[in-house]
Amino acid sequence: MNWREEIIAAAERIAGHVRVTAVMQATLPGTGISCGPLQLKFEHTQHTGSFKARGAFNTLLQGPVPPAGVVAASGGNHGAAVAYAARSLGYPARIFVPEYAGPAKIALIREQGADLVVVPGVYADAAALARAHAAATGALQIHAYDAPMTIAGQGTLMKEWEDQGLTADTVLIAVGGGGLIGGALAWLQGRRRVVAVEPELAPTLHMALRDGPQARVDVSGIAANALGAGQIGRLSHGLAVQVGVTSVLVSDAAIAEAQRLLWRGLRQLVEPAGATALAALISGAYRPSPGERVGVLLCGANPAPDPLG
Repeated sequence: MNWREEIIAAAERIAGHVRVTAVMQATLPGTGISCGPLQLKFEHTQHTGSFKARGAFNTLLQGPVPPAGVVAASGGNHGAAVAYAARSLGYPARIFVPEYAGPAKIALIREQGADLVVVPGVYADAAALARAHAAATGALQIHAYDAPMTIAGQGTLMKEWEDQGLTADTVLIAVGGGGLIGGALAWLQGRRRVVAVEPELAPTLHMALRDGPQARVDVSGIAANALGAGQIGRLSHGLAVQVGVTSVLVSDAAIAEAQRLLWRGLRQLVEPAGATALAALISGAYRPSPGERVGVLLCGANPAPDPLG
């Protein structure tokens, strides 16, 4: 697959359906971060509060969509994005989420008009029910991270950031199932260093890089409802091995501190997953070299509970 051609086509396809999100150059005093101003991408301001709308629209606009509509399993953000994209394009959607998605994300999905099913257990349980629904009804299943159209859609984010003048040598990206970092790797093709940042309690890619894509992990912690895939996507794992990534782990305490820092310093409200990439810098899990230019992707804005709920 020529990933760059797929991502260029995806960017043209979804233009007008997704937001071009803002970028900012900022310093964060008192954090111990040794590099110069950070280049930040505010993808948490995307429709429904995460990058997931890109992959959802790219898949749906490929067509055709069957009469049964679409189905997805999600920890929360993907479900909200699929529901939003389906409603925008006039398709019915059924979304399966585990209970740990939390009340704020469950409410967000309901607000998008989807038929929502809350499942006892974990993401894998929701995914199994989504597959069964697709098999029984013929609905189009939109995978949260391990599908070419999903990855190509997420890859439009990195293309857009470069079009906006990104000069970073290194880009830090939070990882769950791997769709976002897979899209970034597919677009960049090794032209910049990509650092995969995961919670210590959800080290999915980290373990897969050590043990292979079949590795499964038990996930928990404050970012589990967004970065809680128990197994990395095979497509993204292949890209990570082919292109090469630096993998680091961060504590829940560092993630929470990064959330507070983004609010105190920049008045940006993000969920734990959205702050995970920055946590690698403030905790020292990733230490830039002198003069290294660093970009940080803020990817999600749906904290639980809803702070204004």
